[in-house]
Amino acid sequence: MRLRSLLCITVLLQYVCSTLDAQVILEKNQDPELQKIDVIEHLGDTVPMNLQFKDEHGTIVQLSDYFEKGKPIVLTMAYYRCPMLCTMVLNAKAEAVKQLAWLPGREFQMLTVSIDPNETPVLASNKKDTYLKFLDKPGIQDGWHFLVGDSSQSKALADALGFKYFYDENRKEYAHPAVVFVITEKGIVSRYLYGIRFAERDMRLALMEASEGKIGSTIDRIIMYCFHYDPNAKGYVVMATNVMKLGGLVTLVVLGVFLTVMWRRDKTRSIQ
Repeated sequence: MRLRSLLCITVLLQYVCSTLDAQVILEKNQDPELQKIDVIEHLGDTVPMNLQFKDEHGTIVQLSDYFEKGKPIVLTMAYYRCPMLCTMVLNAKAEAVKQLAWLPGREFQMLTVSIDPNETPVLASNKKDTYLKFLDKPGIQDGWHFLVGDSSQSKALADALGFKYFYDENRKEYAHPAVVFVITEKGIVSRYLYGIRFAERDMRLALMEASEGKIGSTIDRIIMYCFHYDPNAKGYVVMATNVMKLGGLVTLVVLGVFLTVMWRRDKTRSIQ
């Protein structure tokens, strides 16, 4: 009787979940506004370097200024008065970075660009102070920059990244996806990380991938060899074939060392 009840409950839950999923998909298909929120990946494309913004100090800067340092960049598009989602994405980004052994400004750069043309450098500065205090790491003031600018500039950057958003007149706020972009030192879009939680491993591997192995230890490079990015899982997963190759190589090395030791031991005995 108990087993039958459990089976009934399981079937009911599966039905409810599938119904909710279908409803969400149906609502997105029916609501033209929701179609405006999307990410169209532009992996391998180069972001426009001549875009102009103001930083948290009010200084006019070009996007290219941040790529002259020869480091990969973790970039987010958000707005500083966002009531919820932007803060969740920035918090997740900061949490993952806080767990890294690397420092913003030393191994990589971080950029946050406002999509709201009405926001000011003061707002950008306040937001920067909040996250610098949270990270609480030495010498990172020049590692995370918060920019504001005209809508034409932020829109051009968003288009280059495939970041689709819009302003909701009824709610008086921007609707946008939750995503972080990892870009190479040459401005090439290398990886998209989705959601409101980012594993430290995913952030580390994405940065290593974008830097072409220039940052990270030998152990990190071995780990990178064993993982690859799975777009369906929205994260890095174990690559079985490479793990097997690595395991085979380790076995050969161990066998080689063992045979060398045995050969030397036999040679010593024959001399005696």
